Amino acid sequence: MALYIINRIFYIFLVLLVVSFIIFFATHILPGSAANLILGEFATTESIETLEREMGLDKPFYVQYFNWARATLSGEWGESYVMKQPVTSVIKLRVKNSAFLAGFALTAVILIGIPLGTLAGLKHKSKADLAIVTGSYVGISVPDFVTGILLILVFAGTGTGIFPTGGYREFSAGFSEWLRHLVLPSATLTLILLAHVVRQTRSGVIEVLKSNYIRTARLKGAREGHVVLRHTLRNGLLPTITVLAMDLGYLMGSIVIVEEVFAYPGMGRLIIYAITNRDIPLLEMSVLIIAAIYTFSNFVADMLYMYLDPRIRYR
Repeated sequence: MALYIINRIFYIFLVLLVVSFIIFFATHILPGSAANLILGEFATTESIETLEREMGLDKPFYVQYFNWARATLSGEWGESYVMKQPVTSVIKLRVKNSAFLAGFALTAVILIGIPLGTLAGLKHKSKADLAIVTGSYVGISVPDFVTGILLILVFAGTGTGIFPTGGYREFSAGFSEWLRHLVLPSATLTLILLAHVVRQTRSGVIEVLKSNYIRTARLKGAREGHVVLRHTLRNGLLPTITVLAMDLGYLMGSIVIVEEVFAYPGMGRLIIYAITNRDIPLLEMSVLIIAAIYTFSNFVADMLYMYLDPRIRYR
């Protein structure tokens, strides 16, 4: 167990090392110069060359990467070219906003999707199963921007005005105001992700119910609730955990459309901003943090596998 955890942490570090090299390489093969971006389009050649020497951009590529990786590990993430602020403070604020939104959406998906998927699996080929599956297909077919706009029209229109149409309020503005700005974007993400979790849970439950140990438990007189909770869900949720781990990374950095619809200041919009404005330090660290979230969420998923299914033994 301990050896496996150490190995997984080593592979996480290795993956992040490879990803960091790809990010650094991709941002430095783009046309143009960071010095030119800082000084502006009317800068002279001499001033650009001077700034490039000061920034170390005249050094070989591998030296630049080593210096950047060392500064990243030490927490010196540089300064945003456009915002003129430390990258650390900019990303810290956006990560916090995305974490709140992801936490609300993921919690709702777990509390709604797993029970619905379990019910559909237990009632396989029934009317309840058909209704749940049909609803999940509808949810996965509707684009996220359409879902967001519909929620705005219904719950934030002039006739209702229950929730704000967009934006974000800090917790210091009041709990109710902070919560009201999270409801519609998190509800949109919940409806988008719900279909995946429902279908994966349903498939896992149906597959496990065909197993011999489920049949044996029922023949031994075990209560149905015990069979479902103790045996069926512990094994049937393994595919669902994988989906939830991937959803966490998606929620933290890939919900650009939802953030644009609701003008929500999260990591997705920050990455698009950095790409549009060629803000290299901000872009590099934003993408690296999203990659780290993906790898660590998959690590947590592996740990849950071992807890839910004792038959799994990693070597």
